[in-house]
Amino acid sequence: MKHSTSTVKHTVIERRSIDYVPDNERFGSAMGQFTLWLGVNLNITAIVTGALAVVLGGDVFWSLIGLFIGQILGSIIMGLQAIQGPATGLPQMIRSRMQFGVYGAVIPLLLVSFLYIGFSAGGTLLAGQAVAKILNAAEWQGIVLFGVITILVATLGYRAIHSLARIASVVGIIAFIYMFVALLAGHNISSLLEQRKFIPNQFILSISLAAAWQIAYGPYVGDYSRYLPTDTSKLKVFFAAASGTTLGSQAAMTFGVFSAAIAGVAFTGHEVEFVVNLGASGLVASLLYFVVGFGKITMMTLNAYSSYMSSATLVNGFRGKATVSVGHRFIYVSAMILLAVSIALWGSGSFIHAFSSFLLFLLTFISPWSAICLADWQWGHRSKCDLQALNDPQGIYGRWNWSVISIYFIGLLMELPFVSSSIYTGPIAGLLDGADISWLVGLIGTGIVYYIYSRILPPATMKIQAAE
Repeated sequence: MKHSTSTVKHTVIERRSIDYVPDNERFGSAMGQFTLWLGVNLNITAIVTGALAVVLGGDVFWSLIGLFIGQILGSIIMGLQAIQGPATGLPQMIRSRMQFGVYGAVIPLLLVSFLYIGFSAGGTLLAGQAVAKILNAAEWQGIVLFGVITILVATLGYRAIHSLARIASVVGIIAFIYMFVALLAGHNISSLLEQRKFIPNQFILSISLAAAWQIAYGPYVGDYSRYLPTDTSKLKVFFAAASGTTLGSQAAMTFGVFSAAIAGVAFTGHEVEFVVNLGASGLVASLLYFVVGFGKITMMTLNAYSSYMSSATLVNGFRGKATVSVGHRFIYVSAMILLAVSIALWGSGSFIHAFSSFLLFLLTFISPWSAICLADWQWGHRSKCDLQALNDPQGIYGRWNWSVISIYFIGLLMELPFVSSSIYTGPIAGLLDGADISWLVGLIGTGIVYYIYSRILPPATMKIQAAE
């Protein structure tokens, strides 16, 4: 594809939906990916995720090391998926039709829908607590109001989300600097770091938590890079997205680790209140509650926006349509947010432990898809795509690609012995004292199987020339 200068007037409400973004509508630079993902990760949910490493039994020093390793491993996967956006001009999940078939893509799409709903429910709960504190209202009122705001912003689309993210990055950085200074000034952090007890399974848990956080971005990271010009440097896109998400999430999770270590058992159930009250009161506390709520809007709109595209991709795959109207976008977004709000209202009492289980459970199912996505990019279709066939069950991608679907389930089976959860613990995970490395096995094992498949039985569609 050749890059041409943008000639289309950009509006506040996004024109595109799940369809291809042509060259004359591309804009922006790789740096926009850095600010987007930096701002997205400076939020209360990331703080709580970091806190989980301590709440679930780890010490401060090794939790921080483990989280950082997980950030690096996960951001590599996320960054490699980010480069697919400019090259294809397509939403991340619609590309799954090239691998799984037009109808077969329902399998990863359903998985991703659970992802959006779970993350959105957790984010809505935490942000709703902040909004309630600002307005001196009941928690449920804060949750509902935050949900309404999210619906409005997500319906506007890509440009509104990016603009919001830029503001959130600045506000978030200022707030985090203040909170870190307050934390360091009011507490003896060095004493926490000196208490070093290496527990292998807890160390692996901290790696898995951070890796899960990053890999979970994979199904929609390309949604926010697809508007970049086709000739944007792949290396710049990779480093911008990967470094932005690593720096933002590690900063937030580090704060969470310290917060949980200082609070002890008092942290669970009062996450937002405790974080804010670490170094603030009165007007400053009110401002920090605002920052918590504002920071979550960015992530929530990311989830809601990509949720509508996944839902639309799922439904339109059976309808044979390539576009979604603004009205339908509003319906999709509203339905997803209403469901997330309902779950948040229902599960507010046991959030932190339920969220940890959700993250690790999600990682088990999303890792084989991530491996297939990356392996197909490397050894399969790359940017080659028949745009018409993406919406045609009779086309070259077919209804169901049973070969790739089988590879996905083979990946899941390879993970089972390594899974450690409250529902099921595999035999190898048991030998590892409950350490869960299933996600790593799923990534590597599924990738190897797909490579063999691409060499023995290469998809005919690999010969398709890039769409002009």
